[in-house]
Amino acid sequence: MDFIPFTFIDFIDIFFVALIMFGLYRMTRGTNAPYILSGIIIIYIVWVVVRALNMELLSSILGQIVSVGVLAIIIVFQPELRSFLQMIGMRRKGFYFINRIFNSHDSAGPNLTPIVSACTDMSENKTGALIVLAQQSDLRDIIDGGIRLDAQLSQPLLENIFFKNAPLHDGAAVVMNNRIVAAKCILPVTQSNVPKSYGTRHRAAIGITETSDAIVVVVSEETGGISVAFGGKIERNIAPHNLPQAISLHFVNNENDNNKDRRHRRERSEGSAGHATNATPDTK
Repeated sequence: MDFIPFTFIDFIDIFFVALIMFGLYRMTRGTNAPYILSGIIIIYIVWVVVRALNMELLSSILGQIVSVGVLAIIIVFQPELRSFLQMIGMRRKGFYFINRIFNSHDSAGPNLTPIVSACTDMSENKTGALIVLAQQSDLRDIIDGGIRLDAQLSQPLLENIFFKNAPLHDGAAVVMNNRIVAAKCILPVTQSNVPKSYGTRHRAAIGITETSDAIVVVVSEETGGISVAFGGKIERNIAPHNLPQAISLHFVNNENDNNKDRRHRRERSEGSAGHATNATPDTK
């Protein structure tokens, strides 16, 4: 009895299919997507059985449904597919030049002084806050879903937005090019496994950073703790004096700036060593 040949390429093929299926499962977990997918699979199985029984009328009807199945899947799972493609793009840091081509806004970090001062005061008063610092990713959908402001970034304005009785306190404020472009913005909540102690603000901060290069600063309303989220991860309970460093660490151009600084420091140290050699006094 001959067995079906199984090669290393077949193993790679199965591995990648399993990886894609696992990724789809993680994205759709906690939503209605698995039930929809189960319904599609059931329709396909029924269609196969009907064809085997030569039930021509029912087979033709189900065949029309199955024939447009791919298009239906794209339409039904459009948010999940978009999130999946964004997640793939975010994992390819070497392609940041594409964002630079299509996004004209400056990637330099904002003025952190008003953000740090406002977060420090809100932390002491236990005022909840959710501040999104936009970088190169397009956050147009998030901004359009909120209330547009386009105001100069300042400490009093941030504290006024997130004041407990203010109309705009519920949601996130988006900061771009040292301006608060929108407030009361709704962020996507992460579907990943996170501790139950994480509130809605922390889950939303992780969610938006999973599909963009934005940096999110969170102030907890319950504890007053300050957190910074980036790349789908969050660092909690940051001391106010460490907040500027925690934010600037995630700037997109931070790595290039660090390389330049190291090169300049090396050149200065080499130049200083050369001057020190030439300046050595003659002891003869």
